[in-house]
Amino acid sequence: MVSLLIIFLLAACGQEKQAPVQIGGSAPQFTLRDLEGNSISLSDYSGSPVVLRFILTDCKYCRADTPSFKRLHSRYGQQGLGMLYIDSQGVDPSFLQGFARELAITFPLVRDTGGEVAAKYKVRALPQTIVLSPEHKITAAILGGVSEQELEALLSPYFK
Repeated sequence: MVSLLIIFLLAACGQEKQAPVQIGGSAPQFTLRDLEGNSISLSDYSGSPVVLRFILTDCKYCRADTPSFKRLHSRYGQQGLGMLYIDSQGVDPSFLQGFARELAITFPLVRDTGGEVAAKYKVRALPQTIVLSPEHKITAAILGGVSEQELEALLSPYFK
């Protein structure tokens, strides 16, 4: 019993404490490459709200709510909404292309191969959706599945 407690304490001490993403804080800047090799930067969406979705390709939530993300991108993309799916797990690019094709994703899927962007946004579990205001302030961080109504409520104030 005591040895289990010691192992637990040693494991807990070895884990670095990380504060959660700061709602209202400035979004960290980044540049990543999409599946075609094009550079995409957060600054490309200057003055526009952005939805960042840190995904898992085998996640039931990612597959189930992708249609909602697609509909919102279709509705607001022409008005400036930025939307990015971000792979921070280092999934093989050909598998990611199949994932994007299978789900008919209509916005960029980018690769955060070393997980640096996920670390900047303090993403500790996947999937996670981060919503940014047009000023690129973090307005929401949602773990797990996201409903279309929830995203609509977060985004609609920016599109009158």
